[in-house]
Amino acid sequence: MFFPEYRARRLRRNDNLRRMVRETSLSVDDFIYPMFSAHGDNIKNPIPSMPGIYQQSIEHIVAEAREVYELGIPAVILFGIPECKDPLGQDAYSDEGIIQRTVRAIKAEVPELVVITDVCMCEYTDHGHCGVIRDGDVDNDETLKLLAAEALSHAQAGADIVAPSDMMDGRVAAIREVLDANGFSHIPVMSYAVKYASAYYGPFRDAAESTPQFGDRRSYQMDPANRIEAFREAALDVQECADFLMVKPALAYLDIIRDLKERFDLPMVCYNVSGEYSMIKAAAEKGWIDGDRVMLETLTAMKRAGADLIITYHAKEAARLLSG
Repeated sequence: MFFPEYRARRLRRNDNLRRMVRETSLSVDDFIYPMFSAHGDNIKNPIPSMPGIYQQSIEHIVAEAREVYELGIPAVILFGIPECKDPLGQDAYSDEGIIQRTVRAIKAEVPELVVITDVCMCEYTDHGHCGVIRDGDVDNDETLKLLAAEALSHAQAGADIVAPSDMMDGRVAAIREVLDANGFSHIPVMSYAVKYASAYYGPFRDAAESTPQFGDRRSYQMDPANRIEAFREAALDVQECADFLMVKPALAYLDIIRDLKERFDLPMVCYNVSGEYSMIKAAAEKGWIDGDRVMLETLTAMKRAGADLIITYHAKEAARLLSG
């Protein structure tokens, strides 16, 4: 096809033509909304680095969960801020832990909403790392026992999906085994299969109060420079019977999303992380960008790269724009 016989602009002349030939569509069905549940009553603490996002006590979490459901967003993912932290993160797998109580409250009031729980230790340990510390590093195999107990406690509380984010080797198999052995073979595992040791997580650590008290997480999260390693990580989780694969962060790793989508046939999830959210919010606040348009363009890029589902703090505002 050559100009002037072929003119690409013919199909761009008006909104309806553009809509008819649009290759990627963004829908409210694509979104998962993250929420931070805090111990206590009548708490709604704004997170300065994440405008519009809050640490909230359970009654406010339930009210927002109802709002999310009414907007047509199918799912939320929960992160907990416990009353007390300790070296083994005991609140993470306690029947009366903050997430367990939050799950029960949401399912009692908004039963149709899909509740996903983050399975990790960093929010619950006093050292801020994702597992049991031995000789200055996370002990992988000891941590698996705690992650399995945490996932089981979430399922017992009523979670619809458990999502391990710790990046310990073998955690999907450990969680699958304990769920199946306790009558929860129907509960899917949404694996953070490819999670990079990223600088984009800064605002989240403010929100979840999970900054490591020493060192960093590079001994268990992936090197941002690596691509081929992502295939191995995802393949291991597929072998261990993960039901979803996730790439985190999303925006700087669109190539990885596309790579995994082409290699595996599981639903692909990406996490539009806190730093990505905060950059858009900060630039929009200064008037440097059209925040709504940049938000939708960014989410569309993630969908175009191959994401079937997007965990995003933009979910509510995006849902309103798409429905309007």
